[in-house]
Amino acid sequence: MKSTIKNYYYLVAGILAILFSISHAWNGQTMVLPTLNVDTITIDTRTIFFYVWHIITAENMLFGLAFLFMAFHKDLSKVRFAPWIIAIIIIIRWIVIFGGTLLYNAEGLKSTLIDSIAIVIYVSLIILGIRVKDKQI
Repeated sequence: MKSTIKNYYYLVAGILAILFSISHAWNGQTMVLPTLNVDTITIDTRTIFFYVWHIITAENMLFGLAFLFMAFHKDLSKVRFAPWIIAIIIIIRWIVIFGGTLLYNAEGLKSTLIDSIAIVIYVSLIILGIRVKDKQI
């Protein structure tokens, strides 16, 4: 049984999401989470920050696996709702990042530029993938 790629946009989006997941986990474990290991922050606060950070890591991995599955799915019309939901979640994440930074540290908006560009590219790939029509084989 030959497995063929039905949607290259979803394939690229899936690979990107898995890479985002790995880099998010790595960045959290090496750069962000160690800064919380100070006595002035309670263990409860550190625990909450740890699992909230890794919820995003797990979501990115799940999105990546979903897109890889959909890239090979025979009937794209049956899975079209999933990429819309994922795209909306990603856009809402960006709104929270941008809005939170604007509200609490407007000078830090420049530091969100790389994340913003990555999100625009990622959501664009998803929307392009949604627009791919099923090819009858």
